[in-house]
Amino acid sequence: MGSFLVFGGSSDIGQILCKSLVSKGHTVCATGRDLSRMKELQELGVMIHIGDATDEAFVENTVNSFEAIDSGKLDGVAHLVGSISIRPPHAMKIDAFEDVLRTNLTSAFLVLSKSCKYMLRNGGGRLVFTSSVAAGVGLTNHEAISAAKGGVESMSRSAAATYSRRGIRVNTVAPGLTDTRLASPITKTESSKEAAVSKIPLNRINEPGEIAGAIDWLLTDAPDNLTGQILNLDGGMTSIR
Repeated sequence: MGSFLVFGGSSDIGQILCKSLVSKGHTVCATGRDLSRMKELQELGVMIHIGDATDEAFVENTVNSFEAIDSGKLDGVAHLVGSISIRPPHAMKIDAFEDVLRTNLTSAFLVLSKSCKYMLRNGGGRLVFTSSVAAGVGLTNHEAISAAKGGVESMSRSAAATYSRRGIRVNTVAPGLTDTRLASPITKTESSKEAAVSKIPLNRINEPGEIAGAIDWLLTDAPDNLTGQILNLDGGMTSIR
């Protein structure tokens, strides 16, 4: 069995992922800022760290906590920390833009940096980051999130090259609209939801379990030669019309 760390374990997708990994007998640690949403995971045996993934010391200490777990091996890390702000550039203040970058991109870099440093000392591992369909398709009013998630995709490809011969595999999932709390600004009204669904070739939004299942596979069962890939889980938006 393996040992896995999920940043953003309080998210809808993060909770499903943690439960899946635990059910298979893996050792799982999860981070989040909301303890109330983490208690169920804690009861299932998930080790919990409460803190902010944009805090360098918190990320480093959480990764290094695996030194005291089993053999000290960290087999895989998933980064599920994110936010969304749908607003045209002329109506967005620079502080709001920088907050989107920090939450989505800076946190991903910290997780990448600290996890790879640990994995290089402990025989390699796998990292999975989360992007968005907005990184590959021009969507109205998505400039901030597309910039952040585009950065995540580019960073993960570069990291896959940097660590390709050091036993570390880096991949990214890029979901389209998914039925989660984070997507509620889009799905809370039927008109906005229908407008979003009309752009999806499969004519439906994702279920969170579909995204969690793909991340689980990338962390545990994907072939060793799969690295530097962007897995577009978007109902065909980026590839078919």
